[in-house]
Amino acid sequence: MSRGLRNCNPGNIRRSAIRYKGERHPSRDREFKEFESVAYGYRAMFVLLDTYSRRYGLCTIRQMLNRYAPPTENFTEGYIRFVSQTTGIAPDEIINTRAARDMVPVVAAMSQIENGIPAVMDDVYSGWQLFENE
Repeated sequence: MSRGLRNCNPGNIRRSAIRYKGERHPSRDREFKEFESVAYGYRAMFVLLDTYSRRYGLCTIRQMLNRYAPPTENFTEGYIRFVSQTTGIAPDEIINTRAARDMVPVVAAMSQIENGIPAVMDDVYSGWQLFENE
């Protein structure tokens, strides 16, 4: 099992001062957050990407992933290409972080990159419901 799934953190969100609903604190992992369930881990991904859009004006897959998985640590262009091809959303197309039709496939594709296996879509949708119902 991948580290992200073991931590119920399918996006491999790094530890930080930001606290998310469902986050286990303190995390037993020195580098990454842990969540109570995978659904809460997906919720955190939706919250983080929505923050990128609202706070920083990052509204495309390319913009978001350059911040989320910077080239100093990742093969970001490959990440962008995979998410774009998997979702059918062009890398520079503006996406709506408040729309399930855009965000559920984007986050599912990101989870596949982060964990090496396809996302369980019921978990992604559960995370979306947690995000949407706030």
